[in-house]
Amino acid sequence: MPDRSTSALVIDHLVKDVGPVPALEGRMLRVIHDVSLRAEFGQVTVLLGTNGAGKTTTLGCAQGLTARQGGRVELLGTDPHDAHPQLRARVGVMLQDGGLPPSWRPIPLLRHLARLYAHPAPVDELVDRLGIDAFDRTSIRRLSGGQKQRVALAAALVGRPEVVFLDEPSAGLDPQSRTVVFDLIDELRREGIGIVLTTHLLDDAQRLADYVYIIDAGRSVAEGTVPQLLQDHSARSSGSGRIRFEAPRGLAGTFTGRAGVTLAEVSPGSYVLDGPLQPTDLAALGAWFATRDVMPAGLTLSTATLEDVFLDLASGATAGTRR
Repeated sequence: MPDRSTSALVIDHLVKDVGPVPALEGRMLRVIHDVSLRAEFGQVTVLLGTNGAGKTTTLGCAQGLTARQGGRVELLGTDPHDAHPQLRARVGVMLQDGGLPPSWRPIPLLRHLARLYAHPAPVDELVDRLGIDAFDRTSIRRLSGGQKQRVALAAALVGRPEVVFLDEPSAGLDPQSRTVVFDLIDELRREGIGIVLTTHLLDDAQRLADYVYIIDAGRSVAEGTVPQLLQDHSARSSGSGRIRFEAPRGLAGTFTGRAGVTLAEVSPGSYVLDGPLQPTDLAALGAWFATRDVMPAGLTLSTATLEDVFLDLASGATAGTRR
């Protein structure tokens, strides 16, 4: 069980430059301007950002793989950049591109990795849990993307890490395999492991996250639990929502809503009422149905999701309200 007297990971005002860059006349390019986050034991901390926002660079600094120009990083209470091998043995890293030797077969690789640790996890249990034995006769270079993800996850966990970094752990997985991975992450959380996760699948992030950090253009722009972020988003957008329904074609232009509330026919006979919806908008839509003698089918009302929050903040639309 890890020592919980400190956080699993602390990043405080991280700054990172790359270069020299020819386009900048040989000067350095600052890619991380100010990123701060904290990951606790027994929690899933999710880092979100668009491509190029700085997620990978931030995690490289957090793992001690990349030198930084400013700020503080503590991994298991120690600066990871000059870490001793004992610290690295306590950390598991799963990279989206695998980082696995292409000529190896999965199970021999996992057994080899297990021999590098004093108290490894049982390889057979990981293999069985992730269904790796079904494709063990295939070299890693010939595996599908989802199969490589399963091997990379097993490799990250074989050393019984106290902190594990998971980069897109469910990418390329079929629904059944995703459920297995989610259950495994839930078990790691209950065991007190600190889990730092990045993903482009925002439904997965909403399902797994205890705490979320959003970065944009190399800066921290928002943080909080999923309910906190949704509440903040709703406050900014005055109760944004969306109503979907099926009705006869060609009706969208006959509806007049409040400012910011629009009805669009997104495909023939499929409509979306979008905007900062309020109860009066529901009444107006019902009256519009009655006036045209329309009984809609499949009418659903959806509230804001983590994807809405992410798109809002990553677009820079609400810079004045960021935390």
